[in-house]
Amino acid sequence: MSTPSTSEYVRGSLYGLATVSIWVSWIVAARLGLRTSLTAWDITAIRCGVSGLILLPFLLKVGVPARRLGGLGLAAIVLGGGAPMVLVSYAGLQFAPAAHAASLFTALIPLLVAILAAVVLGESFTVAKQIGLALIVIGAFVIVGGAGGTIGSPQNIGHALFISAAMLWACYTVAMRKARLEGLHAAAIAAVGSLITFVPAYAIISGVSLFNAPWRDIALQALVQGFLTPIISYWLYGRAVSILGASSGSAFAALSPAMTAIVSIPLLGEWPATSDWIAILLISGGVYVASGGLASARRAGH
Repeated sequence: MSTPSTSEYVRGSLYGLATVSIWVSWIVAARLGLRTSLTAWDITAIRCGVSGLILLPFLLKVGVPARRLGGLGLAAIVLGGGAPMVLVSYAGLQFAPAAHAASLFTALIPLLVAILAAVVLGESFTVAKQIGLALIVIGAFVIVGGAGGTIGSPQNIGHALFISAAMLWACYTVAMRKARLEGLHAAAIAAVGSLITFVPAYAIISGVSLFNAPWRDIALQALVQGFLTPIISYWLYGRAVSILGASSGSAFAALSPAMTAIVSIPLLGEWPATSDWIAILLISGGVYVASGGLASARRAGH
C-alpha cells in the first residue's frame, strides 16, 4: 500500500483515536460488571444480543458477501469480531487486571496484525514499522510489570487469554481488509453471527438468570458493550483500516493503555507512576511511527 498523504493520515488517525476512546471504556465496564453481578457469559450475551438486534436489519439489507470473504474469511470475521473473541477477553479479566488487558490485548494487536497482514496481504513490514512496533511492545510490558504482572502466577492464564483474543482480532482485521469490507458491514456480520449462534445457546443454559442482576448493571453493559463497542467503534476502526491499511490502522489500538492511564487521572484520581509515563511515551511514539506518521511527514516535507 502506498504511503498515505498528510490529509489521509490525519483523517485515518482521527478515526483510530476515536476507536481507542471507546475501547478504553469497554475494558473498565467489563471489569466492573465481573466484580459486581455479572459473569463473562452474561456480558457476552448482552453484547451479542443488543448489537445483533440493532445490526440485523442492516445486514438483511446489504447481505453477506460470501464469495468475497470465502469460508476462512467469514469464519475470521465471526470468530474474531464476535462472541469467541469477546468471551476469551472477558475470561482473561477474571484472572488479570484491566491494565494487563489494555497492554496484552489492545497494545499487542498492531504487532499481530502487522505479521498477519505481511503474510496474507503482502503489506510491507518496513524498518520504521518494525521500530514502532518494538517501542509499542516494550511499552506494553513496562505497564504489565508496573501493574504487578509476575511469571508463574494465576495472572498468566489471563495473559494467555488476552494474547489469544488479540490474535482473533488480528484475523478479523486482516479478513475485513482483504475482502474490502466497510467497518459497519464487518461489524454486522460478526454481531448477527453471534446473535444466531451464541445467544440461543446461552439462553438454553442460563435461562432468565441474567435478569436477576440490577438493571443498572445490565443497562451499562448494554450501552458500552452492546452499542458503543461492537457498532460505533467497529465502524470507526474499519474506516481507519480502510484509509491507512491493516497494520497501520490497527496501530492506534496500542494507545489504549496510555489513554486509560491518562483518563484515570481526572476520573479515578490515579496518577500514573514514572514507569507508566515512560511506557506512555514509548507507546505513543511507537504508534506514530508504526501507523505511518513519520513517512507521511517526510512526504509532506518534499
